[in-house]
Amino acid sequence: MRARTKARKRALDILFESEARGDDPLAVLVQRRETDDAPPVSEYAAMLVEGVVEHRERIDQLLAEHAEGWTVARMPAVDRALLRIGVFELLWVDEIDDPVAITEAVELARTLSTDDSPRFLNGVLGRIADIGEQLRAAR
Repeated sequence: MRARTKARKRALDILFESEARGDDPLAVLVQRRETDDAPPVSEYAAMLVEGVVEHRERIDQLLAEHAEGWTVARMPAVDRALLRIGVFELLWVDEIDDPVAITEAVELARTLSTDDSPRFLNGVLGRIADIGEQLRAAR
């Protein structure tokens, strides 16, 4: 597994855990970085968690607008976390190309979520990527 793929998986773990426990994702991030009992948290994974937290309101607004037939609250938790990471990478991480961000989210969904999740994530992230330039210009 490539370094950024591992970082995305680690960010997903932290976001999923924090939501499941009702904890602040940044507090979980600090706990994970300070423990020797869990895999290390890379700088990229930490940046993803911090970015999702910082922009979560806007990310969730975009997900609500572009996830046809789904509310953010009704999405499977893994899909919701992967979509948040994907949207953050699409709109705020300039060194990641849009197709890479989408493919990485879809591949993680393929191994970690439901059979329908890869297609769902691909559709939602694709719709947001289609208007990404406009969204980046407006931030």
